[in-house]
Amino acid sequence: MRPSGRAADELRSVSITTDVMKNADGSCLIKCGDTHVLCSATVETKLPPWLRNAGHGWITAEYGMLPCATNTRSQREAAKGRQSGRTQEIQRLIGRSLRAACDLTALGEAQIRIDCDVIQADGGTRTAAITGAWVAACQATVAMKKLSLIKALPLKVPLAAVSCGIYKGTPVLDLDYAEDSQADTDANFVLNSEGGLIEIQGTAEKTPFSDTQLLDLLQLAKKGCEALFAAQKAALEI
Repeated sequence: MRPSGRAADELRSVSITTDVMKNADGSCLIKCGDTHVLCSATVETKLPPWLRNAGHGWITAEYGMLPCATNTRSQREAAKGRQSGRTQEIQRLIGRSLRAACDLTALGEAQIRIDCDVIQADGGTRTAAITGAWVAACQATVAMKKLSLIKALPLKVPLAAVSCGIYKGTPVLDLDYAEDSQADTDANFVLNSEGGLIEIQGTAEKTPFSDTQLLDLLQLAKKGCEALFAAQKAALEI
């Protein structure tokens, strides 16, 4: 029995609310159970110096957790004067995941900045951030097209991410913190709606896992992402 009482292949409840920030070019609040992430997208019509005249645009991301996102207050990283290695790793994951789903040439000489702020954390914050970031980025590209900044929408196919793991010997979908902290194996899957694999992160926390178990986790991830794609579609009304 999972701590939440969910079936092994059952996602937490998912909701995506769009247009939650007035000044962003795209925004949403994604809730995956008790993990809540605010995602926003900002369009910039100039590129970093190292990308000028490259013939394509860029998508980059920033990620952070608010001080009271967990049950004990954490200090703001700005107050520490530097980002943690975890933060840097996650925001790079978000950025390269979105770039893999985007026709960067169609962005032209423009950059989309994604901001993902964790309001409440109960496991799976990076996967929720990726899923919500795709929605915010979609809204931003629609706004760009309306303003004639681009001719075609550059995001090729829907992109989502979900965690899976082996908990008490059983492959399970969408780990919450109670499971994540005790899992034998913890993995994150980033997939597109055509079945393409964007990234897999998998770690044996206690004992090694087999290739059969990895395939079991992948099948769970595919099922979970199908539900996430449906939630994204409903949120964007497409």
